[in-house]
Parts: sequence; structure tokens; C-alpha cells
Amino acid sequence: MRSRSEFGMGTQVSEFDLGYGRVMSLSGLSDPRTSKLSRPALSIVASPGKRRQILELAMRAEELGFPALACPSLGGALGLCVSLAHETSSIRFYTAIQGIYGNSIGEIGALASHTHELSGGRFALGLGVSHEPMVRRTGATMGPPLSDMRGFVGSLRSNAKYGGELPPIYVAALRDRMLALAAEIGQGALWANASFRHTREQVRKVPDSAIASGFYLANMIPTVIDDDVAAAAAINRRTMTTYVKLPNYRNYWKAAGYVEEMTAIETAIAEGRSEDLPSLMSDHWLSDCTLAGDADVVRDGLARWRDIGVEPIAVMSSTSGGQVKAIGELFDIYR
Repeated sequence: MRSRSEFGMGTQVSEFDLGYGRVMSLSGLSDPRTSKLSRPALSIVASPGKRRQILELAMRAEELGFPALACPSLGGALGLCVSLAHETSSIRFYTAIQGIYGNSIGEIGALASHTHELSGGRFALGLGVSHEPMVRRTGATMGPPLSDMRGFVGSLRSNAKYGGELPPIYVAALRDRMLALAAEIGQGALWANASFRHTREQVRKVPDSAIASGFYLANMIPTVIDDDVAAAAAINRRTMTTYVKLPNYRNYWKAAGYVEEMTAIETAIAEGRSEDLPSLMSDHWLSDCTLAGDADVVRDGLARWRDIGVEPIAVMSSTSGGQVKAIGELFDIYR
């Protein structure tokens, strides 16, 4: 059986032990409610005014056996990761993502090295080109994504002689060409809001040599746990409204086979009918890219990602509260 490095961080384990590989199944493993293998990674946001509470949730996730924490740019991903290096002891964590525009290469490299060192190698630096509206807020100008990402990672590595040893680098990669670049220059690739159907095909394009060396794959999945499936799906539709407004995401979903939905959404945007966007999201598209339903539905939906070699990252929302409530609901289904 082929072995791989655990998430690109050096510990050798078998594909069966991790539940990873080209074709894997979790059937026959222990109860998904108690098996630590079955737990997803967890997205946490350092919300202003609630940062201590979020750190306490991170420590609780570690106690419950969740494998990793993904830290989005909202609230400051690198700042949160520095705190996690001090407040946790065994859980992996990474930025998902840290944007490459409007930031100092020297500062990002030094912070990444600092966090890598203090965490004992549990940290990885997830980088992405982000989205044009977010980049505009920084005052930066986006260039060609592929060449800009290649140049940024190259400059980070060149600067490491001043800032210190870098952690593994994961590259945000929705489309095939960025995924290929991630396999060339990084130790992992990250998706967000990806189509499960389409990702199954993309995973097969990752070179065997990268898989053998422990190349890490993960996807951030908007998730709502509620017996009222319609109410849970409505929350995910609200979340996805932000993303369907972005041309790069619409182009991705068209490539994934959802041309009709994305064309209708583009027409609504052009006509100023933003209120119609949720109704234009088909149930099929929504269930392919998000998770909504009771505990069994969510556990099974997360496990299917691990079955294809992609670690699922639960991005939690709730029908009855905010981030803290939603994460508590996730904890409850794995007790």
C-alpha cells in the first residue's frame, strides 16, 4: 500500500489510516460519531470582540479530536494563527486563505516562519489571489493570477534566508491551471465552495508524485445542521449569494457544468435583481457545493469528501445563531 506524508508535514502514515487516496471508502471504519478519522477540519473566524471565545472554541475542537483549523482572512488569518500556536498543542492549522495582494512579502514570510516555529510544525500557509472586490479594498491591483502566485511564492522562498524557515505552502485553486501550479510550487491545494462532482475529476489530475509526497487537498464547505432542510438550505443560499456575484466563481461553476444557473444569475445581476439570486440557485447545484440537513446528512456529506482524498472543512452557519452556536452544533454531532 502506498504511503504518504501526513498533510505534507512529514509523518508517514498509510492511505488507509488517513482515509485518503485516489479511491477510498470510510465504510467499515468505526462509528462516524466517535471516530476521530471522520471529523472534518473546522473553519474559524477571529470576529472582533469575540477573539478569546473563538480561541476557546479552537481549544475545544482540539480536545474533541478535530484534525485541523482553517483560518479565513476575515478578522486577520495570520494573527489568529499566531494565537493558535500559543493556545493549542496538537491540532493542525493554516490560513485559508492569506491574500497575496496588498501585503508585504517580508512581513508575511516572517510571521509564517514565526508561527511555524512556535507551533512545532503544525502550521501551514494557505495563499490565494482572493477576489477582485477584496483586493480593491487594499488599494492593490490584481495582475495575472498564475504568474502573480508563482512570483509571490518564489519571493517568499527567496526571502526565507532573512525571515526564517517557511511552513508548507497551500495554494487556493478553484480551476485546473491553478491546481497544476499548486502541485508544482506548493505542498497542498485549497478549494472553497467547490462542486463535489467536479472536484472528483480534478483530484485525478493531481500528479501521482505529488500525492506520494503528501500533497494536501481540502475544501471549505458551507454547512448548516438542522432537521428543517429547507431552513438550512435557505441559510446556505444566503451565504452563496456573495460568491455567485463574483465572476471568477461563476466561471468556475460554468466549467463544473452549471451553465444554466450561472447564466440566469448573470442576467439577474445585469438587471439589478439581486433579490432574485437565491431563487436562481438550483437545489442540485446547492447540494453539490454546500451541506444542509440533519446530523446524518451532514456527517455523510462531509465524509464523501474525505473518500475522494480531500479533507472537508466545515464552514458553519446556524438557523438559530451565529458562529459560536453553529460550531457548537457541529461538536454535538461528533460526541
